[in-house]
Amino acid sequence: MNFQQRKQLIVQTVEERGSVDVSGLADLLQTSEMTVRRDLVQLAASGHIYRTRGGAMKVSLATDRHTFANKTAMNAERKDYICQLAAREIQEGDVIFMDCGSTVFRLCQFIRNKRITVVTNSLPVVAELINSDVAVNLVGGEVDKERQAIHGLIAEEHIARYRANRAFLGVDGISLQNGLSANSEKEASITTAVARQTEKVYLLCDSSKLETDKYLSFAPLSLFNVLITDNEASPDVVKAYRRAGVTLIN
Repeated sequence: MNFQQRKQLIVQTVEERGSVDVSGLADLLQTSEMTVRRDLVQLAASGHIYRTRGGAMKVSLATDRHTFANKTAMNAERKDYICQLAAREIQEGDVIFMDCGSTVFRLCQFIRNKRITVVTNSLPVVAELINSDVAVNLVGGEVDKERQAIHGLIAEEHIARYRANRAFLGVDGISLQNGLSANSEKEASITTAVARQTEKVYLLCDSSKLETDKYLSFAPLSLFNVLITDNEASPDVVKAYRRAGVTLIN
């Protein structure tokens, strides 16, 4: 495969997935990682992709990485894998909480035909499920335009009125030493409010967030019951979490 053929496939893959890593592209192109890195340098120089540490991403995601739509597109395949595992845990008739995480949002496509009730602070989740078999309960409060979610004291009071069988929550970082961490106090407070009202809490977390600490450490590992991650998680990290008593599905 010559450079022009590789270029077309790399750009197409980045557009479809949002972001890719070097090893994945090497497998796809049936070439060496060194060749992939050289191709990425050329494509980045011509403005076709944005070079990242270990791979590449869409230019639009690089210039505006924090909007909800862009976060949802990043690592889409990993997130879908996680959500397929999560959907298997849900039973007909369940009441579940879903927060505003970009991974949690991708659970919607796998639960549309389930007769369940979803309590959520996520506007995209409501929009996705409004015409499905799912009954939706939208948390009230102040709207965060960037996150397309409801946060604040009123939202927490709303959550406190309900009980759920299961909750599916995202997190910005998780580590054995420091527990759960977030990029903002708003999301941390919603996570803890939901956990208090739920029989079983599932943390949906792609492997890039394992052993990562963010701005605000807000809860110990005991906040959740099950960690669901993707199959690209380091075997050593998976073993360490299980040795620490974490129930981990991947």
